[in-house]
Amino acid sequence: MVVGFFPLFRTSRLPAARFLPVTAIWPRIGLALTILGLGFAVWARIHLGRFWSGAVTLKENHELIRSGPYAFVRHPIYTGLLTAAAGTALARGTLAALLGLVAIGVACWLKIRAEEKLLTNHFGDTYLEYRRQVPALIPFVR
Repeated sequence: MVVGFFPLFRTSRLPAARFLPVTAIWPRIGLALTILGLGFAVWARIHLGRFWSGAVTLKENHELIRSGPYAFVRHPIYTGLLTAAAGTALARGTLAALLGLVAIGVACWLKIRAEEKLLTNHFGDTYLEYRRQVPALIPFVR
């Protein structure tokens, strides 16, 4: 994921080719998405509380959280980070930033696969039912 964030912010040594025209609107839309994404990720992190971990692991007496942002998507921290990264890519408008967004997306996808496997093994049918009811990343999109 760190590899993906590098081209979002680093300007020197990376191609400056653009995928968006230079206008005033894209940085504004990008800023709004970045703020919304970071806010959603922070809300999810706070709501998850002691069950959060940077590594894919279960905590002692782990519970399945289905409230707060977890009622809208199963992986709201990734939703928020991806939204913020997309906003940053829009604000920057460069192909390097777009490639960074793709790298972050791949990293999230890999981590989601590992988390889904761990949670399915631990919670069984309860997690499978949660998967049927709640989308992974995009609210209201199954």
